[in-house]
Amino acid sequence: MDRYRILAKIYESDSSLVYRAVDTLNDRLVVLKILKAEYPSPVEIARYKREYQITRALDVDGAIKAYDLFPNRNTIAMALEDFGGESLSVWLQSRSFLLGEVLPLAVKICGAIAQIHAANIIHKDINPSNIVYNPQTGQVKIIDFGISTQFNRESPTLKNPNLLEGTLEYMSPEQTGRMNRFIDRSTDFYSFGATLYCLLTRKAPFVTDDRLELVHCHIAKPPIPPQRVNPEVPIAVSKIVMKLLAKTAEERYQDALGIQADLEQCWQQFQQSGMIVEFPLAGDDVSDRLTIPQKLYGRELEISTLLSTFQRIIDRTGRRSTEMVLVAGYGGIGKSVLVQELYKPITQQRGYFIAGKFEQFQHNIPYSAIASAFRSLVQQLLTESDAELARWRERLLAAFGVNGQAIIDVIPEIELIVGSQPPLQLLEPTETRNRFNTVFLNFLQVFCQKAHPLAIFLDDLQWADSATLRLLEVMSDRDLGYLMCIGAYRDREVDGDHPLIKMRDRLQEQGAIVNTLTLTPLQLEEITQLLADALHQDREAVKPLAELVFKKTSGNPFFINEFLKTIYQEQLLVFDRDRQCWQWQIQAIERLGITDNVVDLMVDKLKKLPEATQEALSLAACIGTDFDLGELAQVGQLSPPQMFENLFLAMQLGLIQPNSSLEISNSEIPLESALVVKKYRFQHDRVQQAAYALMDGDRQQVIHLKLGRLLLANLRKPAVGKNLFTLVDRLNQGRALLESDREKWELAELNLKAGKQAKQATAYKAAETYLNIAKDIFPGDIWQERYAMALDLYKELAEVEYLVGNIERSQELIEQSIQQAKSSFDSSEFYYLQINQYTLLAKYKESIELGLTVLNTLGVTLPTENY
Repeated sequence: MDRYRILAKIYESDSSLVYRAVDTLNDRLVVLKILKAEYPSPVEIARYKREYQITRALDVDGAIKAYDLFPNRNTIAMALEDFGGESLSVWLQSRSFLLGEVLPLAVKICGAIAQIHAANIIHKDINPSNIVYNPQTGQVKIIDFGISTQFNRESPTLKNPNLLEGTLEYMSPEQTGRMNRFIDRSTDFYSFGATLYCLLTRKAPFVTDDRLELVHCHIAKPPIPPQRVNPEVPIAVSKIVMKLLAKTAEERYQDALGIQADLEQCWQQFQQSGMIVEFPLAGDDVSDRLTIPQKLYGRELEISTLLSTFQRIIDRTGRRSTEMVLVAGYGGIGKSVLVQELYKPITQQRGYFIAGKFEQFQHNIPYSAIASAFRSLVQQLLTESDAELARWRERLLAAFGVNGQAIIDVIPEIELIVGSQPPLQLLEPTETRNRFNTVFLNFLQVFCQKAHPLAIFLDDLQWADSATLRLLEVMSDRDLGYLMCIGAYRDREVDGDHPLIKMRDRLQEQGAIVNTLTLTPLQLEEITQLLADALHQDREAVKPLAELVFKKTSGNPFFINEFLKTIYQEQLLVFDRDRQCWQWQIQAIERLGITDNVVDLMVDKLKKLPEATQEALSLAACIGTDFDLGELAQVGQLSPPQMFENLFLAMQLGLIQPNSSLEISNSEIPLESALVVKKYRFQHDRVQQAAYALMDGDRQQVIHLKLGRLLLANLRKPAVGKNLFTLVDRLNQGRALLESDREKWELAELNLKAGKQAKQATAYKAAETYLNIAKDIFPGDIWQERYAMALDLYKELAEVEYLVGNIERSQELIEQSIQQAKSSFDSSEFYYLQINQYTLLAKYKESIELGLTVLNTLGVTLPTENY
């Protein structure tokens, strides 16, 4: 800081101090932006670093220049260009802008946005505070790139409105995370429209102190047109603003230069006559980038059914206030996107939408998708005020009674709200299941209230564990109030004997309301409309291409998108700049020989990536749909910044999506450390499947084993319990490669723990799998080498085999154990199991006779008659 002489403080926010200063080394005026906190968080440091790096790399007139980023005591500071301007928000505090001032200003702002987009940057926070204007020179520059992105598109997550990055009053609907839309350059057009609205009317499009209400306004309510707020605004200008403020990206302008052209026409008319006559908008609005519309085609009936079901639940006009909707269709048909149409009405009702997904390579983990869904809900609740959090804690504790640990065992994050809970009383399996069901339903009912209804979406139910399906059946059979259960599954991967279909049939027989929506492929008419919208041409012009796309993809929406991206990347679908329209070559596309199988297409696409990116993606596919950079870097034996670099192209191509913001890679040296994204998700199951297929089966086993070993090495003992199923599943997938007896013993013990934990959670099929692996993998004779473990394992396995209906197998295990037992006391445990089973099977005589025999061996004699 010694080189800078501060002249005046010009702004102060919650996180930053901004000063006008002189750089004494070159006698240059600068703006100093300093992090306010004495010890700033890694998130704050990362945001400053991102702002500096993006701004420094931007060499355009329309963006502020960044000169330096340097340490300042325990915090950091940034030196930026000072061209003598003030932000529009400051100007608006003291004056209004006349139409003759707004129009040339808007043209310049639009030009600046065009320059930023041309540099592959999306700003994500265009608003009057971030636009600096010098009326003496006429210069306009955009500032504050702290949340900007270099990715072509981002997939926002649903968050509490208090946690949204950006300025909510000017935020696009998709950026709120409550639209089934990606964020792309169009988000800046909406924010620019809101800024222009403010310049013309001196207020934002929506004004409310309630942040959730403001989110709902952005996603669902049309703003009052500027011309009605300020009659001096010409209708043509008002219509430009309203087009910018359209709820979906497809209805807005497609390119900043297209907006600029319309604004320039308004300005020219105003200069010539002082009036602006209406004209057709967007005449020059054609983008040279392929943008496939995100709206749903051919799903009007299904959307209507989904929304009317939710409305029935809210209004309580149906027979029951709990309903289930199952969405069926094969992979890539658009099931998840359809369900996300519920975001709007749920936001309007101040409800909660939570979602979980079953993994195609991790079938055994009990309740995995339910746990994931409620984990996201806990994260939302933890952002509430202390008073509100205390109210949630009180409600949950009342619902739990003394059995809260039953829920924490399945959803560990709940402990963050309610604190540690007393140990559970040991019960018989049937009583354990009944207790879990009762406590879970009480837990669920806390959230299913008129003030905040709950929608829970479980994706890929064809891979669901049996315990989840049983719990879903219990949930849907009870009238819990204000609850909507939605499940999606691939109908080609289930048949009439699949547990999911049997569950659905039982529910319907019991009178539960279960609606099944079966999504069919898009037809030629719908594909034609999609192409007409994407390529901005009439339907007749695109029909030959639509016929080819239909023939190749069979109408699968995911396949259609990937097919179009492929021919675009192969330059068989190109934008003709001279004619200002899209051109394609049908015969050349046919000669390209694109496969008719979507997974093969994705594999071919991945094989064209650099080897380092292919390797990163295939390793990530072994981890799961969601993966973490730190773990991926470890298994790939690279540093996190190196692995991030290898993933960057995959993010740009939309194969994977960042699930977190840029962060510093090393908090110990924040200024020197690189910025990385730490959490990711595969764009689609088909992409993960293709990435997994890049590896042969032997290497897959090696990587799974390596991942398991890394996780085991990184976990401390208390953390193993929370990650037990993930850990054991990874090690099990590579167990054939284990050579040392020590590792086999350790894995057998871990499987025994997992089996017992699954049994405690009433996930008996999963418990059976884990316990059988524990039995089979143990090297040598377990009865001779680990007698105590053998007693424990065989007792648990015999009990679980009975619970899943394998009665003969259970009896065999009991007989083996009785023969191996070293004492009457040890064998009595297994006799007790046998007596219980005889009783449950109504073999009362055999049960009594066996009981008398066992008691006799223990020295207790009872009469054999008249007992």
